[in-house]
Amino acid sequence: MNIQETVDYHISSTQFAMRRMYNMLAMNSGITHGIGYALTYIGREGVPATKIAPMMGMNSSSLSRLLKTMEDEGLIYRKPDTKDKRVVMIFCTEAGLVLREKVKKAVTDFNERLMKRINPEDYRAFLRVNNEIKAQVKEDVAAFQETLHKTQ
Repeated sequence: MNIQETVDYHISSTQFAMRRMYNMLAMNSGITHGIGYALTYIGREGVPATKIAPMMGMNSSSLSRLLKTMEDEGLIYRKPDTKDKRVVMIFCTEAGLVLREKVKKAVTDFNERLMKRINPEDYRAFLRVNNEIKAQVKEDVAAFQETLHKTQ
């Protein structure tokens, strides 16, 4: 099979194109794509820092740098959880919330434009296929981790 016929190739090339688009939009707002993406997960209600990395597919050291940058730029603040002092909650500042709404609008506007091109049946099929891809990835990751665990 030609690599350009694989599911991975099509997903990756689409993802790269979307990242380029969102990077341009982010630069226009004076942020990075990563900051914009993180803002979509952090809201007024806050989120535990440990939950952000898995949602974004990042390791903890990369997330720490990103959060430090966001904190330095006045977009977020950290606060110990009221129920469990070991947990650090991340909240958006007012400036972060304003930027978060701008990011969410860019994403929803893109989605609305896209949905005008895709009929509902095709979209439902896309969701089914995408869920199968994610399920296969989860299985493969679990098998890989099990193999690693056995060899250690």
